[in-house]
Amino acid sequence: MDDARGRDPGLFTPASVTWQLHGDPMMWIAGIRALYLQALHPRAVRGVLQNSDFRRDAWGRLLRTADFVGVTTYGTTEDAERAGERVRKIHSMLTATDPDTGERYGVGEPELLLWVHCAEVGSYLAVVHRSGFPLTGAQADRYLAEHRVGARLVGLDPAEVPADRAALDAYFEKVRPELAAGPEAREVDDFLRRPPIHPLLVPARALLWRHVAGLAYASLPTWAHTLYGRPAPPPATVTRHLRTTGTLLRAIPGPLRRQAPPRHLLHAVARLGPGARPDPARQGRRPRQVPEDRP
Repeated sequence: MDDARGRDPGLFTPASVTWQLHGDPMMWIAGIRALYLQALHPRAVRGVLQNSDFRRDAWGRLLRTADFVGVTTYGTTEDAERAGERVRKIHSMLTATDPDTGERYGVGEPELLLWVHCAEVGSYLAVVHRSGFPLTGAQADRYLAEHRVGARLVGLDPAEVPADRAALDAYFEKVRPELAAGPEAREVDDFLRRPPIHPLLVPARALLWRHVAGLAYASLPTWAHTLYGRPAPPPATVTRHLRTTGTLLRAIPGPLRRQAPPRHLLHAVARLGPGARPDPARQGRRPRQVPEDRP
């Protein structure tokens, strides 16, 4: 690695909210919540299911998403731009068909990319924040503004992407009439509730995965529960469970936690030095109230 590349902090840099928040272990639960939310857009979820064997490769899809988030957050600028170029190329080649009208459309349509982006960053922010990550309102808005960079990488016009919580809330309110828990969303829901695994691992699925997927589902906004047709505990109860889970996961030593794939943060620390390690204390004081039911 040449000297300039070795010093490159990437698109976000250790000074960003994104750098701190994406190092939190609750991001895995947030990623599952994002899948639940993304599946409620019929055109978007068809693009996924018609171009992949979701049931056979759902774990691979989750890991590829984690890899993209990791490299764009903690990789060099060159690495992030290259990852974005790959995603844009893939999107440009894929299409889906509306089974009701026969319409064929590209999965890279801006409105679909915007939905996937907003459901994703909204989920990351909601879950990590509600689980006790210290974040002020201004920092939450800054996080969303920073992700106009990520939106550009997948082919969106940054000017069209919500840059604060008010704009994100307005976007979800606007798009809600287009959402539904159709057959494809039910397929995603069924997989997330009962993922196929080796028979010997069924007890572990009952003990561990049920809690993880259940908590991800419970953290969805009320209108998403209504669409899926299953109730969730009161928002305050969900927040309490998120905080308990976050506390337990954060008690695992950082060096051990960060060994989990895709390890981009470890590479960033090796590249930039110990000062690049995420430190939530840098985010300021924990706000007295954490939003309990945000998209």
